[in-house]
Amino acid sequence: MPDLYIQPGPGNPDGLIIPGHEITEKFSRASGPGGQSVNTTDSRVQLSFDVHNSGALTRTQRQRIIKHLATRLVGGVLTIEASQERSQLRNRSEARHRLAELLRAALMPPPPKRRATRSTRGSVERRLAAKKNRAAIKKNRQRPPRDI
Repeated sequence: MPDLYIQPGPGNPDGLIIPGHEITEKFSRASGPGGQSVNTTDSRVQLSFDVHNSGALTRTQRQRIIKHLATRLVGGVLTIEASQERSQLRNRSEARHRLAELLRAALMPPPPKRRATRSTRGSVERRLAAKKNRAAIKKNRQRPPRDI
């Protein structure tokens, strides 16, 4: 199996190459409607990548992937399935593309922390003036009091 190349991006400036022997491919029959001689080819592709035991990742990259994809990992293994296409070759390339994009997104560093700021005096005054104006509008909608 050919190596998987992950495009350069934030947190991964040089790109990343995952050796083909670290990715496991399995093929099975795709589900769907069919009759005689339909869906008899093994067109579904399942790719598995063991994040915990990969030699292609640095310690920092491994930690980022584990933290970002914690809900998708089962025993430290990331699994991607593709069965949209009728062709095994197209499903294979789609699964490889999805795996590369998922890992590229997981390798991005966390965004910088937000610095707390205060509202400006003008914005506070405008907000309060708008509230008073709205309250006056609603008050004018009331029925006039009955004078007996």
